[in-house]
Amino acid sequence: MEARNEQGNTVQLDASPDVGGRNMGMRPMQLLLAALGSCSAIDVINILRKQRQPLLDLSITVTGKREDKVPAVYTEAHIHFRLHGSLDPDKVAKAIALSVEKYCSVVETLKPTATITHSFEITL
Repeated sequence: MEARNEQGNTVQLDASPDVGGRNMGMRPMQLLLAALGSCSAIDVINILRKQRQPLLDLSITVTGKREDKVPAVYTEAHIHFRLHGSLDPDKVAKAIALSVEKYCSVVETLKPTATITHSFEITL
């Protein structure tokens, strides 16, 4: 499957072979975790830019736990931020907290069913 937005951007989606898919794209629930990471990344980048922090690179790992029943909603998600640059840890912590606790719409969407946690590390 291919999802397309109004600008023509696309993302490939598929399912596992045990339900008829071919693993040719992200599964919908994987895409939800990717949305969580990218939503918070956009916020953190913008906040650090406003704080005049010299962010050189950012990577995020998002993990989640789902219920064992159908529908298998996320009950937990953890976002780990790896930031590179000469950054003030207090400003990084504030930027991440603002994103996860206030600005990220995907976090707000998941909050009714999932506990969202976060951590970070800074490398120079």
